[in-house]
Amino acid sequence: MFQTLATVLLFIVLLGALPFALKWLQQRSAGGAIGPSSSSRVVSAIAVGPQQRVVTVEVGPEGAKTWLVLGVTATQVNCLHTLTPPTATIAVGGVVAADSVV
Repeated sequence: MFQTLATVLLFIVLLGALPFALKWLQQRSAGGAIGPSSSSRVVSAIAVGPQQRVVTVEVGPEGAKTWLVLGVTATQVNCLHTLTPPTATIAVGGVVAADSVV
């Protein structure tokens, strides 16, 4: 009787620990590149159709940022152009204006 009860309790404890173990494994396998610590941000997004957008994304480490102009559809993402970011940007009325355009 005691052995059966111990087995059932151990099974319940393992089931309760499963979500925490999965979250820990996901964080370890991601390598810290995904999520809030990621060094990428969306600069702009323009809809060109019902499911098509042109999106400008800033990626890379702090000293070597790069802008990628991406064509995004419901099924794929294509890199349309690669830019070096402007030296300084100023947001005016929702539009980004740059001091030096590359």
